Amino acid sequence: MNDETQCLKLGPNKMSRLQQLFQTKKSGILNIYCTAGFPQPDSTLPVMRALQEYGADIIELGMPFSDPLADGPVIQHSSSVAIANGMTIRNLFEQLKEFRKEIHLPVVLMGYMNAVLQYGFEKFCADAAAVGVDGLILPDLPEFEFETMYRPIIEQHGLDFIFLVTPETSPERIRKLDSLSSGFLYAVSSSSTTGSNGEQADITNYLGQLRAMALKNPILVGVNIRAKFSFDTLCLLADGGIIGSAYIRALENSQDVNASTKTFLSSIRG
Repeated sequence: MNDETQCLKLGPNKMSRLQQLFQTKKSGILNIYCTAGFPQPDSTLPVMRALQEYGADIIELGMPFSDPLADGPVIQHSSSVAIANGMTIRNLFEQLKEFRKEIHLPVVLMGYMNAVLQYGFEKFCADAAAVGVDGLILPDLPEFEFETMYRPIIEQHGLDFIFLVTPETSPERIRKLDSLSSGFLYAVSSSSTTGSNGEQADITNYLGQLRAMALKNPILVGVNIRAKFSFDTLCLLADGGIIGSAYIRALENSQDVNASTKTFLSSIRG
């Protein structure tokens, strides 16, 4: 397996693609979430190509699941559509088999433990690394189980792992999750699900507190970003933002994912 696909075992001086990104770009990091197999069964790679071409820095690729508890109705619906389209983890890895020939951005898989365990955790990590995936976000993997059972497997295959924190997470726990994370720390802007219109009045204070903690990892914020102004404002407070629901809406009735992605990212990047 050569370096163009994935470094399965990172050497002591070898940085992951996520680490390289944050070394070379210090602010304004744009992480875009998309659901694999949405809006069409074969949309995954065209969407990823378009995201790379029009200004995303990280692709967060959602693995469809029947009960995605951390996601709001827009992403839940996209997951249902993708499942109906026949998307599974096995099919996803088949689609991603040669994506590193054309996609150089860091790619992170986001999903839920039930589906991963059904696939087989070690096989999942091995297959993800083999196709060129860079990291994992598994919101329902508890900290204790991560440390005692799964961390060695994840690290063996050279994958970054990203934990989530919220405004309700205690400073002690934030520091602990930051110490366990690699790549970046995902700061959920409120305790509500993704894509909701929850109270955002305290976002400045929340992000200020995270900044003041001088954490090990860069901070990317999942917040209700819909336009260039909100993204630019957010980037004054954090290293970048994560957009999911707004992009899924842009794709939902799209006949041309390339054109829809170009229009959407232009509204964010300007």
